Amino acid sequence: MADDLAQSILNSEDIDTVREGVPAYLLLMDSFLRSSPESEDLLLAASSLNGAFSVLVDDHERVKLLSDKSMRYAEKASCVVGSPLCGARELDFAGFETRIASLKEKDVPVAYAVGVAWVGRLQANSDDWAVIAELGRAKALMARIIELDEKFENGGPHLYMGGMETLLPASLGGKPEKGRQHFEKAIAINADYLMTKVIYAEQYARLIFDQQLHDRLLGEVLAAKVNVEGITLTNRIAQERARDLLESGNDYF
Repeated sequence: MADDLAQSILNSEDIDTVREGVPAYLLLMDSFLRSSPESEDLLLAASSLNGAFSVLVDDHERVKLLSDKSMRYAEKASCVVGSPLCGARELDFAGFETRIASLKEKDVPVAYAVGVAWVGRLQANSDDWAVIAELGRAKALMARIIELDEKFENGGPHLYMGGMETLLPASLGGKPEKGRQHFEKAIAINADYLMTKVIYAEQYARLIFDQQLHDRLLGEVLAAKVNVEGITLTNRIAQERARDLLESGNDYF
């Protein structure tokens, strides 16, 4: 049921209905987890839905709450399945590196869930340097996932690595050009996943003030087909964000 629910939402073409309806499903997931707290499928679905819904929320404090909840569920799932990531965030960096080095290909689904939730938490708390201090660990985890299966979830590991590399400007430790390379790899893996080009435009093109690249990427998003199995809703959201970014682009640049 959790899988069917998640897929129904991801294949929806109606952003407003999802925005209005998902909170009820989040409560439903919570109720399922009260009776089945050790269910890997429920924990991963709940983590994914909380993280995905945060993209549709305008209230910054609520986004923080959703991203934290997504992270807790993903980490709980890692403990349920006996992943090396269970409790790894509390280790020193050397211990953390040792843990992630032991990850195998079979560990990728749970590791990716933790990585995605972590990126969401970092983005939601970009004004909190205590959280941003975890960026190096999150990048190390996603780099390991890329080593194991770079094509997982439509090239998602490259997309999220690109997002992390462009979270900060170069003057503060960001690596925009490395981010660009990851965005390009994600597009090469699956060009139908339109959110990659939106994040590429928003976090890289704006960061280096490249309006030509910015407008080209967003124009391609608006011209692309959106109905693709498993990513229709994400593509709809990508087009909505692309329109907003284009509209604000002239003022930004």
